Parts: sequence; C-alpha cells; structure tokens
Amino acid sequence: MEKKNKQETKEKNSLLAVVRISGLVKVKEEIKNTLDRMRLRKKYTCALINASDKNMFGMLKKVKYYVAYGSIDEPTLSLLIKNRARVDKSNKEHEKIKINPEETAKELMNGKSLKQLGLKPFFRLHPPRKGINSKLQYPKGVLGDNKKDINKLIERMI
Repeated sequence: MEKKNKQETKEKNSLLAVVRISGLVKVKEEIKNTLDRMRLRKKYTCALINASDKNMFGMLKKVKYYVAYGSIDEPTLSLLIKNRARVDKSNKEHEKIKINPEETAKELMNGKSLKQLGLKPFFRLHPPRKGINSKLQYPKGVLGDNKKDINKLIERMI
C-alpha cells in the first residue's frame, strides 16, 4: 500500500517537457487551437506540463504528430531554466525576481508552476544542433513520446 502511494506521488510530481517541432503551415485549426492552449505558439517552443493532469494529457495525445514530449529530469530542467527562462513582465514585482536554477527546478518538480514563480510559462529554444528527423515518429524521428530521450533533445536545443 505504501509503495503504491509513493509511486502515485512520484507520478503526480513528474513533469513532461513538450517541444513543438512542426511549423505553422497546413496545420488544422483544431490542432492550432490546442497548441495555442498549451502555449506552443511557435516552432521550437518548450512548455512544461504536469504528467497527472488528465486534460493536458488529452491535449498532448491530440497533438502528438506535431510535438516531441517526454519526462524531463532535474539536471536538464535546471539547465533549461538557467539558459532560457525569462521573467514574466506582467508581474508588477518582476524587477525583484532572482532566478536560482537549482531551487527553481526543485520547486517545479514539487508541483509549483512557472507562473507562480514569476517566470514565463514557456521557453524559446534554438533549432537542434546536428539536426533532427522531424517527419517520423520516435525511434526513427523525434515526434511523439521520446520518454527519457527528450533530455538529450533539449540539451541540443539550448
């Protein structure tokens, strides 16, 4: 019984990194709206979602042919925050916010959101170094569920 509770809390607090791979051309309106709700408005934008959120997971299933996603680990998350996080200027106290990547990554893993920490809810990334096969599903390409390999992809895009 205790193992099950620990596993549920671990799954609750796990984050999925979602990176938009496809561009804007010839994307259906329904898919565009879903990507917009996930804050993936441009190519090579990354958003973090909670793995236990059923609504977000349903949206993720809908757009799996346009994005790469997987479970992000804490070192990659702190590197992402260090290099690509931006302070949300709509917050009135944005000048006082100092970003400590390690602490921010731990707070995100414990269930806080980027908005609560005063950061923008998405990250703008570079195109991946050494390229990607952007039209094929995951073992041959990058689309769909990349599991732990999303960390390698994000490190190439920082």
